[in-house]
Amino acid sequence: MIDVLLIGCSYLLGSIPFSYLLVRLSAGRDVREVGSGNPGATNALRAAGKGVGAAVLVLDVAKGVLPTLAARALSRPEIIVGAVALAVVVGHIFPLFLAFRGGKGVATSAGALGALAPLPLLVVLVVFVLVVAVTRYVSLGSMIAAISFVPAAWLTNRLGWTRVDPWVILAGGVIAVLVIVRHRGNLVRLLGGSERRLGDRPEVQS
Repeated sequence: MIDVLLIGCSYLLGSIPFSYLLVRLSAGRDVREVGSGNPGATNALRAAGKGVGAAVLVLDVAKGVLPTLAARALSRPEIIVGAVALAVVVGHIFPLFLAFRGGKGVATSAGALGALAPLPLLVVLVVFVLVVAVTRYVSLGSMIAAISFVPAAWLTNRLGWTRVDPWVILAGGVIAVLVIVRHRGNLVRLLGGSERRLGDRPEVQS
């Protein structure tokens, strides 16, 4: 019963739409009606400024960290720990409180996977920074970073630098698929050459 409760609460925590709540409270706007319409930290920044954007980023990462650490603190089996990490990301992407239309899951995934496997997550962050620095595509960096968690965990296991349980690696693989699916619009624009690069000025919308 405790495992079912943990997974259910993790989903509900993931479903808390911090971007929607903070933008609504601070600016009186609906973050889903700004920019890309994605309820995440980047759109919160566009809608309400840097302070709100930073707060949303921290809270979205934290809601990935907290339930996974709680599962570990309660000494739950690794299959349950992986399921908890997956549940909180699913909650963020398909939130109960926003009619199952949530964010893209990058920050929450980073928090959950970082709490489970810090060293592989560090490798993932390096990959993200390098891809964005070279291409200036944040979306491409996010997708490649998500994909890189599984090989990073496998490599650090093989080198004996850390021990990441196979169930956690599996959870990371499923999370990567979810992140890619949520970025499908970005992928289409990347292939079509219309994706905005980091630093590009937004187009004026009528």
